Amino acid sequence: MAVTSAVLCINRSGEPVARRIADHLGVPLHGRAGRVDAPDVTFDNALDHARTLFAAGIPVIGVCASGILIRAVAPLLSDKRREPPVLSVSDNGAVVVPLLGGHHGANRLARDLSDLLGGVAAVTTAGDVALGVALDAPPPGYRLANPEDAKPAMANLLAGGGARLNGEQLFDLPDAPQGAVEIAVTEAPSTPGPDRLVYHPQRHVLGVGCARGADPAELWDLVQSMLKQAGVAPGAIAAVASLDLKADEPAMLDLAARLGVPFRLFTAAELEAQIPRLATPSEVVFTEVGCHGVSEGAALACAGPDAELLCAKTKTANTTCALARAPEVLTDLPGRARGKVALVGIGPGQADWRTPEASRLVAEAEELVGYGLYIDLLGPIAHGKTRTDFPLGGEEARCRYALEEAAKGRNVALICSGDAGIYAMGALVFELLDRGPDASGVSDAARRVAVVSAPGVSALQAAAARAGAPLGHDFCAISLSDLLTPRADIVTRLKAAAEGDFVIAFYNPVSKRRRTLLAEAREILLQHRPADTPVLLASSLGRPEETLRYRKLSDLDVDEVDMLTVVLVGSSQSRLARLGTGPRMFTPRGYARRIDGDLHTG
Repeated sequence: MAVTSAVLCINRSGEPVARRIADHLGVPLHGRAGRVDAPDVTFDNALDHARTLFAAGIPVIGVCASGILIRAVAPLLSDKRREPPVLSVSDNGAVVVPLLGGHHGANRLARDLSDLLGGVAAVTTAGDVALGVALDAPPPGYRLANPEDAKPAMANLLAGGGARLNGEQLFDLPDAPQGAVEIAVTEAPSTPGPDRLVYHPQRHVLGVGCARGADPAELWDLVQSMLKQAGVAPGAIAAVASLDLKADEPAMLDLAARLGVPFRLFTAAELEAQIPRLATPSEVVFTEVGCHGVSEGAALACAGPDAELLCAKTKTANTTCALARAPEVLTDLPGRARGKVALVGIGPGQADWRTPEASRLVAEAEELVGYGLYIDLLGPIAHGKTRTDFPLGGEEARCRYALEEAAKGRNVALICSGDAGIYAMGALVFELLDRGPDASGVSDAARRVAVVSAPGVSALQAAAARAGAPLGHDFCAISLSDLLTPRADIVTRLKAAAEGDFVIAFYNPVSKRRRTLLAEAREILLQHRPADTPVLLASSLGRPEETLRYRKLSDLDVDEVDMLTVVLVGSSQSRLARLGTGPRMFTPRGYARRIDGDLHTG
């Protein structure tokens, strides 16, 4: 994950402290324009800026009054398990207050910053205050098997019940042999409960191999059998590892997801380097994939040079697995992740119209790829990230680049305006994947990356929302660009949509050289719907220069339209109502006719 914190400063009095924090953490300083002298990122409105960062999952450290941050993020609060830390720091650094995410790093960060600044960490979480520990937040490399029991266990400790320590000591707690709560640290399977918290040190790596398309249940059952035989709890697994040729293998992806651990990948050469440590090297495997052992080699490569092979390769008809154990918990895993391309639709560009999922995918990405203007519209959540800009017309090049970078194990966000699957890059990405390398597609490695798509607010939705409800009944979208679609096909679709009496959203209505198709569309539509059919011309939606203009179909003038304009043409049933709040365009669904019919038949 590529998410880094952001330090916010809103005035000069807090700037020295804010800069000190930013330098200490190695993160950017976000400063209010005209109020902070040398910020890395500027903003005009502190509330909007903090809200945008929080929605993207970016931890926020504000050198400002707590109330500013509270008002900013309050409308977005929903799930404390997913919300990033939010801290406020006084202008003089005397007080650091973790407002959100106390058990997700905020309390720890507050203490770190208070030590840096010589101030006080105003921690209010009960366990931290009374005992100095958070039982549901073990140190990195340890997993709590029963997090749902942490709250009652903490309540028991706060009531004076004491803790019985079993195994290595994770928390700074005195050992009470007769204590009401047991804190057990073990690699073995162990029964947890409200009075017994079980923590597993993650020292083990599962190396796996399988035939193409193996049944996930077959691999899962094999792994469960091996762990039971080895006496190792699933929670003690730090990662699942394999050969990079298996990056898209469903059985392996399912295994890593079930265990809730990373899936790490190695080249054949990297696995072959483990041959002196293999228990069951195989010439057959070497002939097939270029290394003498996949599951054993992957387990050892991922667990590190000091690891031992705890369980040699065991297999079923279609799957293999091996288990390696490192002497210490594993927090920095070698190998590479499965690459990912996130198809991100950012809407028309306005932050308020960007979905939280889209913002989160951008924040998590290591690299942003797209048309430069679209990346610029992301504002603060794009700061500091590697970005690769492509011009208009470079669509295939940017999709190919994103996929090939992801093939190296990178997390890439392909930025599109509107919705990535509507007249944008989504279809082209899947087309390149479908072509294959022999048909000018992408490499085999690129075809194994993960591709996810985040829905965005499309231009037709944005225009319709501004207008009222013109899409209240059947509608369609037609692009008037003949760069990729033959003109004759566009005319055929125009005639069909006109005859079908659809509300129509015209994308790419004109360009500098293409000025006649919109006029032709108008004449075709006038043959099937009234001359006074309402038309909306919506330009630069969601941006300061946004304009909305209503016209009659017969008065639609091509010279009023440019490439930043969406043209919405109503059906024969669409109406333009003159209301106190201004004109509102809508298309009746037919409720009035249904109600009238019910009255007559009743």
